Amino acid sequence: MEEQENFLKSTISLFEYYKFLGEKTINQLSEKDLFWQYNNESNSIYTIIKHLSGNMISRWTNIFTEDGEKDWRNRDEEFIQDINSKEELIVVWEKGWKCLFDTLRTLEINDLNKIIYIRNQGHTVMEAINRQLAHYPYHIGQIVFIGKMIKNDQWESLSIPKGKSGNYNSEKFEKPLRKEHFSEEILKKKD
Repeated sequence: MEEQENFLKSTISLFEYYKFLGEKTINQLSEKDLFWQYNNESNSIYTIIKHLSGNMISRWTNIFTEDGEKDWRNRDEEFIQDINSKEELIVVWEKGWKCLFDTLRTLEINDLNKIIYIRNQGHTVMEAINRQLAHYPYHIGQIVFIGKMIKNDQWESLSIPKGKSGNYNSEKFEKPLRKEHFSEEILKKKD
């Protein structure tokens, strides 16, 4: 039971961390940057955000009573530009994350082994969470990579800046041994 409780807490912390990385990238970019594409086959940050939000809302709405691929979701429309401002895009971003976190925070330990469906394939809730823990960071990584390409030498590092690993490790090892999620310290700094 304690392992499952830790799993839920850790899961929420990981999703919060990846949301934070996406936001730290978005905050460095102009509205124009969010719509930039490397080529016609690649996605802009805008498109990735729309897709993430669409997936989150579909997967995490009514998980115990409806399939995770809702009949009202039009995945193909997630790849069409129909939002024209950074502000509108942030609303879409927040709506998806809110749906995810609202659902995760209502889950109880006993829910983790319940079967839910995504495109008629049964998953335990834990498996569905793990599926999205692979999917969402994959796309956040794309957002960060695109942001780094756009900002180039003006990029503000989201982790340990180049050449600073020694200092970072020294600070970490000066602290006593402790049990905490790796993201706690990072997420505290955002407030």
